[in-house]
Amino acid sequence: MLKQRILTAIVLLAILLPALFYPSHVPFACVMLVLIGAGAWEWGRLNGYGQRLSVFLGLETVALCALSWWLGLLDRSLLLMWLLASAAWVLGGAALLRVAVPGWPRIPRGLRLVGGLLALWVAWLAAVQARMVGINFLLSILVLVWVADVFAYFTGRAFGLKFTRSKLAPAISPGKSWEGVWGGMAGVVVLAFAWVWADRAAGATVASLYTRLYERGWWLLLVGVLFLAAISVVGDLVESLIKRSAGAKDSSSLLPGHGGVLDRVDALLPALPIALMLAFL
Repeated sequence: MLKQRILTAIVLLAILLPALFYPSHVPFACVMLVLIGAGAWEWGRLNGYGQRLSVFLGLETVALCALSWWLGLLDRSLLLMWLLASAAWVLGGAALLRVAVPGWPRIPRGLRLVGGLLALWVAWLAAVQARMVGINFLLSILVLVWVADVFAYFTGRAFGLKFTRSKLAPAISPGKSWEGVWGGMAGVVVLAFAWVWADRAAGATVASLYTRLYERGWWLLLVGVLFLAAISVVGDLVESLIKRSAGAKDSSSLLPGHGGVLDRVDALLPALPIALMLAFL
């Protein structure tokens, strides 16, 4: 399993990194189209649709993203979209975690399907527009989610249930603890202030998300990164809830050793549009 995970990670990085650092945003947008299409296919299967319809949903989502690109949405201010997406994730995520696994099947399947595909479409728009702002800006968002996840994992293993009596969401993801969440938040705070220092020391021509927030007040940076760390946990828990309801361990087996695409981007789906909202509000 470990060998599979390492080989898959190497292949993904070999594809993603050249696209990310290419002078134009076009290769990155194309790679993201493939990932979002695969995620939409997985979403169809998790909601009980057959193989053919799930493939159609993946192609339909790719077509929606491509149409948005052709219409020039990436070159426009999408602040209203980021605001609406942020509100939907905060309110919808809270509602889903409240009803937990038994409440998911009670939501009409059509509504579930459309909501998931829209979330993938918005995430594609946010990721590509962030890349258009600059590599430093996009990386600051991606690394925040990864650092929150890594710090949460190791802090949870080391200190889980040592300061609290209950786990974070035992019915949804039994392995997660409040200590892990706090560790993840501490990690992103350190990351954010260190990145601001690095931006200034290097004289970065394109500001990171952290520097943009810091320039409006250190308190906004602190609140912003804590909020993003929290919403990344919500994205992770929501996907776990859906997989449990579907009786699936992973969203698919597309990425050997890692599960599916949705397993890898679940925390990014809410974090990307919310980060752009914070940056441009």
